[in-house]
Order: sequence, then structure tokens, then C-alpha cells
Amino acid sequence: MPISRRHFLALSSASLLGLGTKSFASDHLTTGAITAIAPNLAKQNKLATHTEIMTGKDQAPMLTPSSLRALEGAIDIYAEIVAGGGWPTLPPAKYDTKASPKLITLLRQRLVRENYLDFQSLAGPEAGQLDPTMVAAISAFQFNQGLIVSGRVDEKTRTALNVPADIRLFTLKENHPRIREHITGLGSRYIVVNIPACQLEAIELGQIYSRHNVVAGKLERPTPSLKSRVSDVVFNPYWNAPASIVARDIIPKYLADPSYLEQMRIHVYDGVDGPEIEPSSVDWHSTSPDRFVFQQEPGEHNALATVKINFPNKYMVYMHDTPHREGFALNQRFESSGCVRVDQVHVLIDWVMHGQGGYADSMFQQIIATRQTQQAKIVNPPDVRFMYLTAWATEDGRVNFRPDVYRLDGQGFVLGQPNPVVGL
Repeated sequence: MPISRRHFLALSSASLLGLGTKSFASDHLTTGAITAIAPNLAKQNKLATHTEIMTGKDQAPMLTPSSLRALEGAIDIYAEIVAGGGWPTLPPAKYDTKASPKLITLLRQRLVRENYLDFQSLAGPEAGQLDPTMVAAISAFQFNQGLIVSGRVDEKTRTALNVPADIRLFTLKENHPRIREHITGLGSRYIVVNIPACQLEAIELGQIYSRHNVVAGKLERPTPSLKSRVSDVVFNPYWNAPASIVARDIIPKYLADPSYLEQMRIHVYDGVDGPEIEPSSVDWHSTSPDRFVFQQEPGEHNALATVKINFPNKYMVYMHDTPHREGFALNQRFESSGCVRVDQVHVLIDWVMHGQGGYADSMFQQIIATRQTQQAKIVNPPDVRFMYLTAWATEDGRVNFRPDVYRLDGQGFVLGQPNPVVGL
């Protein structure tokens, strides 16, 4: 006998657990199908997210003018889940083909409750079986959590599944003012960086051109949330080290190894436009480095590597390449001093520079090979959004969550420079 939706909602969390909600498919802008299957599963490996050109892949961007409506639909659905008793907690166990039907049924109940599986599947003979549909649902859940997509319930997946429904609802509500702010004044062509997700998207006319893994700010040097617009691109840039990095990193390394500045091709100047000085002539133990300019030559040692993307902001941050590309091979990519390092940055540069007089995609490597600094002012520039989104809903029906790495949820944080995270 089929289980009615009303009866299903009335069941307690100790028995059958399901999701009594209106179908996401009925209005993809208001709600959306949480059950959307994780795309590109064949490409998944030890990285949870990937840098790739997205043209023709029909995935919805992290941020569009309709994002607020999609989020509000998700909030309604999770409010109903909470009102219905939430979902069950999964005990430590192996959720595989050797698991007991009772354990697999509990996992199925959990997935049904968040609408990753149809609640009718609980009444069928497959309820206690780890079938392909269930594996696909686990994969979709992992994708929406930014976890490695395996279709298996590993410990990280079980931990995410066990986050209570009321906490998920709280997180969705916390991101409502953030999304509202970021869509305000948003043009048709823009770059979004979601800091907790460590991902960047280049978006034009509602379509993702490319998605990039990025490295964001360390917990003690967090990346700010901001709104701006690209002003220019600098190829083969010099790097003027911020005073904070000079004090925390460069001076200690120089004191430990006097050849460090020469090895890294860093010159020291007595103020902006001041004369170059010999670093050994300064007592760095008793002298503040603020008055000096530490400038690194372009080249393979340069902290910005091949290129940087500038946009006006009071935090003095920008997007750039990096000589330390090994950071992109990590799933937790919070290693910068606040700026955003972009994987396969040449793809993003080609998109930003498209339509700029005389520039063609093949020119990037040619310009870099000159080792000469070149600045290109951008005509009709894309908007920039650095977002702190720990939850968002997309127009293709996915509801996404990421860890609150900077501990900003519950603080009313929307835009600005987060305080360093201390006391871990």
C-alpha cells in the first residue's frame, strides 16, 4: 500500500522519515530538486571540486539574480523538514552491500527526508538494499556538500548527513542577507568567488563559462567579502609585498638566511619611489618594516607568478596566479594571506580579456614569455563578488552547504574583513 504524503509527514523520527514537500521540479526558481544528480561523476577523484570550462554542461551558477528566490524556496522546504521532526542520526557503521537491511533502511530514511530519494521507495522491496539509485543519491549529497563524490558513506559523509536539520535551516537563513547583497547591482557578466567553497565561477548571461579551484585566505588572514569590478589585468607583475607579510614572513626568513631576498629577487626601497637600500644596513630587530617597500621582480619566483587581476577595494586584495600550484591539489585550500589564487588562471584571463582590442586567446603565453610587465585596462569589465556563502540554492535545484571556516554564521556578517580565527 503506498504511503500517503500526509501520513509520511506525521510519522515520528523514530519510524519512517521522509520529506513531505512540494516538488522542486514544479518551479525551479522557487525551489528546485535537491535530488539533482551530481554531474561529471566519471571525472571525480581525490579532489572534491575541479577546474574546468563549463560551456555546454548546463549547470547553474552559484549566484544569479534568481538566487534569492531559489534560497527562499529552500528555506521553506527545510522549515517543513524541521517541523516534521528532522531526520535520523546514522550510527558509526559500514554502509555497504554487507550492511544489514535495517541499517540501509535507516540510511534510506535519512536520504528520503532531505528529498534525495523519493519517499515511496521506503515502501518497496529495495528499502533495505544499497541499490544504484541510492548510490546516486549519496553521490548527489556529496556533491552538494563539496565532498569527494564516491557514492560511499565514508566518515566525512556520515558526519555531514548527521548535521541536524535545524542547523541546516539556520545556515540557509544566515546566507539570505549575503545573497541579497551580492545580487544587488549585479551585471550580466561577472566573476564570483565563494570563499568557503574555495571556488570561482566566470559567468555571462546566466551561464558559467569556467569554474576554478582557488586558494583563499588562511584562518588567521581571512579573505574579505566584497563587491567590485575588474579594472585591469597585469601580465608579468611586480609584487609589492604588504607590510603584514613583510613583518610576518619576509623579515624572519631574511634574518634566518641573509641570502633569502637575493634568491627571491626582492628589492628593498626606502619608501614609495625612494632609493633602493642594502637590507643589511638596517637593524630589522628594532626597525619597523612599514617605511620600506619590498618589491619582487617578475619571473618564476614572483609570488603572483604570471598575472594578476585588479579591482578597486579597500582591502588591497586581488586575484592572481601562483608559483605554488600544489595548493590546488588540496581539498582544504585556505593558505593565502587574503588574496585569491586561481587555478588555470590563463582560462579566466582569456575570458576577461575577450573583446579587448587586439587580444586573442593564444596571446597569453606569448605575453608571459616576454617577461615584460604589461598592464591592460579592461573595457566593459566584469563585476567581482567575493562571497562568504556557507549555503546557497541554484536554479538547477541543488541546495549546497559548506563549512563555516571563518566562524561568521550567527554574527550578522555580510560584507567586510573577517576577524582572524584564533583559538583553534
